Amino acid sequence: MRLLSFWRALLRETGLTRAGRAGSAEVAAPAENLVQEREPALVPVPTGAPVPGAPAEETAAAPVPSPVPVPTAGMRASSLERTLQSLVERLGTEHPDTITARNNLATKYAQMGRRQAAVQQFELALEEARAVFGEEHPRTEIIRENLAWAYEDAERPEDAAAQWEILLREREGQFGSADEDTVEARTRLALCYRRCGRLDAAIAHYQRAVEDTRSTEQRDDLRLGLSVAQSLAGRHDDAIGQLRMVLAGRRRRMGKGHLDTLKVHHRLGRAYTQAGRGEEAVETLRDAYRTALGSSGDPEVRRLTLRLRRDLAGAYNAVGRHREANALL
Repeated sequence: MRLLSFWRALLRETGLTRAGRAGSAEVAAPAENLVQEREPALVPVPTGAPVPGAPAEETAAAPVPSPVPVPTAGMRASSLERTLQSLVERLGTEHPDTITARNNLATKYAQMGRRQAAVQQFELALEEARAVFGEEHPRTEIIRENLAWAYEDAERPEDAAAQWEILLREREGQFGSADEDTVEARTRLALCYRRCGRLDAAIAHYQRAVEDTRSTEQRDDLRLGLSVAQSLAGRHDDAIGQLRMVLAGRRRRMGKGHLDTLKVHHRLGRAYTQAGRGEEAVETLRDAYRTALGSSGDPEVRRLTLRLRRDLAGAYNAVGRHREANALL
């Protein structure tokens, strides 16, 4: 069975899902791994209101249902802990149901911000899944991906990178380099390498992912990540080239006054500053600032305008244009 990336689907045949994420570059708390239990909707009947088909004397005496308390995250975690303990006692640690229960408990811990507990349970679940199903089984892959996300969330990029390396190798072998899940694994690996300071490896994987992805939006995000890695590696001109491509694309698709376009425009101006290209920094930041002033109805744009104003003043000072800088401050 071909797996979809967690964050897009359930593995319905096994009852497992992958833990969740938000955004293209950073990790958020994983999403719920379980099928949600739904309490029946209760609609209170006002005292004395007639109930169709019921005798009048019974209607007056009918009790009003009490609201059912909504389970808290802690209550759900406790329930999952009891479920796991019961399965361990009855079936052992290497039964498929036990492995599923451990994965689900780990996901709940991750949602609650209990990062270390989540990592510990995912590690155990992966060890058990490898023993029972093998390295390349769908269940093993999902738990490995969950563990990789948990490592990232726990600020352990080297450990996360080790898991993404395995996932990338497996997905590339099964589905090819241009597959959506393969590109996702390569992207996460590039980010982890960047966080570990392995900049050359990060740049190489970002570049490959840019070539392989079919999504225009994802390609933009990858170019932005690539530009960060190139800047950290001192390759400022290369970083500027990536930002210019993203800016041109967003202007065409979104317009120059769109917040996402302005953010990239701002980053490009700062990249010129980092590269020591002062006059180009002034020109770029001034253009972005003026565009933002004309699009300042959005509160986010107004906040960005203030940052642009500050950075433009700094760029003016850097090239000796102090009068123009003082006019902004």
